[in-house]
Amino acid sequence: MIARWNHDDVAPLLSLWLESTIAGHPFIEERYWHESQPLVKDVYLPSAQTWVWRSKEVIDGFISVMDARFVGALFVRPSAQGRGIGGALLNHVKQHFPLLSLEVYQKNSRAVNFYHAQGFRIEDSAWQEETRHPTWIMGWQAGQTPSA
Repeated sequence: MIARWNHDDVAPLLSLWLESTIAGHPFIEERYWHESQPLVKDVYLPSAQTWVWRSKEVIDGFISVMDARFVGALFVRPSAQGRGIGGALLNHVKQHFPLLSLEVYQKNSRAVNFYHAQGFRIEDSAWQEETRHPTWIMGWQAGQTPSA
């Protein structure tokens, strides 16, 4: 079900990313995500290590790690959410990297709560000038005892 993405064609990932990011960020104008597609396609995805979750021949989720530490993407198709796919993908990369960090919009409480349940803790905050929304910088470390 989880496999390394070793293809030059990022179109299936880009399509899933766009659908999921629009659904997951209703507080940000959809136009912003469409305008961000070239950056995701040409910069972020090619520079990341990516794993996908396949259900039959369909990709229902993916996770991308940049610089052997930063979770730049974790997206699950909206119709496949709630099935443990995101947690499985995150646990998979935890087996490869002893330290992980990520940035999540503060208004995306579902994602913040998910990452917290996965052992990530808020380490800092940031401001996204492009979207005019604050984010949390969250981190996870192997062997770290989760606190409530």
